[in-house]
Amino acid sequence: MWCPPFLYAPSPVVAAMTAAFAPALAFLSFSEFRGGHLAYSKFARASAALLPSRAGMFVLYAPAFVAALASFAVPGAVQGPRAHLLAAAIAIHFLKRVLEVLFVHRYSGSMPLVTALFISSYYLSSSIAMIYAQHLSNGLPDPAVDLLYPGVLVFFVGIAGNFYHHYLLSRLRASGSGGSDKKVYKIPRGGLFELVVCPHYLFEIIGFFGFAMISQTLYALAVAIGTAAYLAGRSAATRKWYAAKFEEFPARVKALVPYVW
Repeated sequence: MWCPPFLYAPSPVVAAMTAAFAPALAFLSFSEFRGGHLAYSKFARASAALLPSRAGMFVLYAPAFVAALASFAVPGAVQGPRAHLLAAAIAIHFLKRVLEVLFVHRYSGSMPLVTALFISSYYLSSSIAMIYAQHLSNGLPDPAVDLLYPGVLVFFVGIAGNFYHHYLLSRLRASGSGGSDKKVYKIPRGGLFELVVCPHYLFEIIGFFGFAMISQTLYALAVAIGTAAYLAGRSAATRKWYAAKFEEFPARVKALVPYVW
């Protein structure tokens, strides 16, 4: 019997998570394209409750890392090679982000608490739901095409490319700040920054599609598509910001996909 490449195990919990976050991601993506930016990084703005940027970014990623790691300790939660690789990939992804926050990125300014909590709740809940959806799919027929090990490769391409371009951004900030905490922006150079303004987002999207290929559940695919839509909007807004701030910004540099867009 033919089985689709992405599996779906009916679950009111996963359905509720999808119903809650799919419209929110669609709205945020549309808002980014229209200029209504989520308030962090260069689009940060004043707020009644603020966190230092480093603390805010730590709040974004740490809970999802802890949840993915803790899933291995929950009896029966992670069963089989596909589930183990998915939970491990999610843990590695967010551990990398936590370590970057602590040791790679250079921050100044602050982040609204509500922004940090919203993004953190999305990462946490989507990570738990991906692992849970994988647990529910245990025992279903195997997918028509096995994408497990290609997905591992795609995931590591995404995580490596994302880290490399985050490193380039951190070096740019270090050279531009002169040792101060004052915000100093330059046009990023090196790597795929020569072709697109947000290659780190491109590789993050690749990493999330790695999750989807490892998992081969419809929920993981939905998370990847939603993340891609939001980061596409964020990339378009970032390119517009650079083009407005720097007269010398190269017109050939696209937003997210080299030579295309």
